[in-house]
Amino acid sequence: MEARAKGKYLRGSPQKARLVMDLIRGKNVQEALAILRFTKKRAAKSIEKVLLSAVANAKEKNAAADVDQFVIEHATVDMGPTKWRRRIRPAPMGRAYRQQRHYKHISIVLKGKGIEEEE
Repeated sequence: MEARAKGKYLRGSPQKARLVMDLIRGKNVQEALAILRFTKKRAAKSIEKVLLSAVANAKEKNAAADVDQFVIEHATVDMGPTKWRRRIRPAPMGRAYRQQRHYKHISIVLKGKGIEEEE
């Protein structure tokens, strides 16, 4: 059985979120949630929300599914749009740089071990 969840247009740098995603890729759900709860990175909170959404999607698909059997099969962080803010940063020689706001897209796919698909 397979369950998916996506979080789109989430604030934060995708490069920093990939560091957290590398910690949980390939682990089972309970172990990944424990890692995310004790990771001191801002991106861990948004990744945890998407992971819990994937677990809820799996339970919606099959109510008899056991959460302990799920493994994170595929987990990626992609770059979202970069928006220019209306704030400036002083630059050399009297110039000004506009600040950027970074967004990320998170996608997680869970795979159930030992569960036959019902079609």
